[in-house]
Formats: sequence, structure tokens, C-alpha cells
Amino acid sequence: MKAAIKILALIMVSVFMFGACSKDDDPADNDLFVGTYNGSVAFSSSNDGEADVTSTSGSVRVVKVGDNYSFNFSNSIPTLNDIQMRKNDNNTIVFSDEAIGSITVTESTLRILFNRDGRTWTANCER
Repeated sequence: MKAAIKILALIMVSVFMFGACSKDDDPADNDLFVGTYNGSVAFSSSNDGEADVTSTSGSVRVVKVGDNYSFNFSNSIPTLNDIQMRKNDNNTIVFSDEAIGSITVTESTLRILFNRDGRTWTANCER
């Protein structure tokens, strides 16, 4: 009987330990998503002084300062600054305030489609 109780206790502790590990991390909660993602990046602008960058191989460095994120693109693409992540089940952000788009970020992937002020940033990257 004591052996059965020990085994049952061990199983319960194991289930609790595995259940406590979360794969649903959210960018609003931690710095897990900070780092460099590599893949295809692009930029287009309706502003005369900015050059478009067609889809090409590049990188995006994700930086977190306080509650805001910045996305520093390679290939002379302007930085996407002051993005505030809102907690969401699938790590996707939909924007307002004269901007529209989404950013999906996980520990291993980054997908960006963001439009603000006649400028559009895109990224399909992994790390």
C-alpha cells in the first residue's frame, strides 16, 4: 500500500511539474522574444525621401525597453519603434492609432506586416 501511495504521489508531482511549463509565453510578460531573427525582410514607403527595399534576405533585432519593443531591421530599413505588446493568446498584435497590421512573435519565429503613415514593414524570420 505504501508503495502505491509513493507512486501516485510521484505521478502527481510529475504532472504538476510538466503542467507548470508554459509554451504560451507572451511578449508582454518577459524578454524571451528579445534577440535577432533571420529571414526575408521588406519595406515600402510612399514618402519621397525613403527608398523601398524589395523582399530580400536580412534580419530583425528585437529590443525591449520597458513595456515597448523596437524592431531594428537590416538592409537600411527604418526601425519600427515604440510598439507596445498587448497580451494575447497567440502573440499577435493588431494595431490602431493610424496604424494597422500584426506582429506574431514566438521564441523561434517573427512575422511582421505593419503599415503606418504610408510606410509598410514586412518580415518572415526565424532564429
